[in-house]
Amino acid sequence: MELELRHLKTIRAIADAGSLTRAATDLGLAQPALSAQLKRIERALGGALFERGRHGVRVTALGELVLERTRVVLPAVTELQQEAARFARTPRPAAAHLRLGGTHGPLLGALVDRLAGAVSEARVTTCTSWSDRELARLLVEGRLDFALAGTCGSAPPPAADGLVWREVAVDPVFVMLSDGHPLADRAELDLAELADAEWACVPGDGCFGDCFTAACARSGFTPRRMYETDTAALVHLVQVGRALGMCRAAFPTTPGVITRPLTGTPLTWRHLLGWHSVSQRDALATTVLAQARMAHAGVAARSDSYTAWLSARRDPAPPALP
Repeated sequence: MELELRHLKTIRAIADAGSLTRAATDLGLAQPALSAQLKRIERALGGALFERGRHGVRVTALGELVLERTRVVLPAVTELQQEAARFARTPRPAAAHLRLGGTHGPLLGALVDRLAGAVSEARVTTCTSWSDRELARLLVEGRLDFALAGTCGSAPPPAADGLVWREVAVDPVFVMLSDGHPLADRAELDLAELADAEWACVPGDGCFGDCFTAACARSGFTPRRMYETDTAALVHLVQVGRALGMCRAAFPTTPGVITRPLTGTPLTWRHLLGWHSVSQRDALATTVLAQARMAHAGVAARSDSYTAWLSARRDPAPPALP
């Protein structure tokens, strides 16, 4: 039997699990099948890799030698696969196909619209996910060219070797409420005034939920209930008065729903554009980033509440006359 990459992965799994039973579960195999496979591997390598005991397995000297090699070989092969995938999927010499990823929201659609004019020769496709970490993984694997992601406040973006993240814009987080809500006529709301409300937000794997809970605690209360759901269901819960929503300030106008800023801007959202440094040419990345920033400006301009909020900060009221 010739030694294969899958055999090295099996050895690594047994060593990590500490027993054949646990390793079989991790690998999705029956324990007798894994034992038989290990015996074949040991025969191919010329000796026992593990000593079996009542409390699991212990690595032999030969096993240590093989495991030491797996720590070099397995990461190297994984890196080779990722690099090859990125190379194979990178358009050459021109961007004939742009694959964009993003969380659900108006910014992704606005960027597609702008790129249709700026890179007219390219076919643009999109992939959406609530998970920033998944978008980062797709960039690393070469399955996306660019990804629009976001972080709460100053939290760092998903980290991975070779990924580049650039800021597109920073939005305040607004509260979303029905147009029949008792506080709907207010231009700005204090978070403490909403202590008795139930809330709704979209999913995500960042720290937004914790940051929101912390902001509520600073305002003297704990949120009663938080519904985590998709955008359409969130809007419905707000429209019927079941909950208040948290949204980025550039959220588009929706019938029956209004958005309002929170006093002191306790929460912010940072829009980011990411790509892999190996896969993307600098000129194309510069173009997509510039278009993303213009797309955000266009989305923000269509929100009356956001426009008013920005205007109030650019043109502060003159001092009162004595």
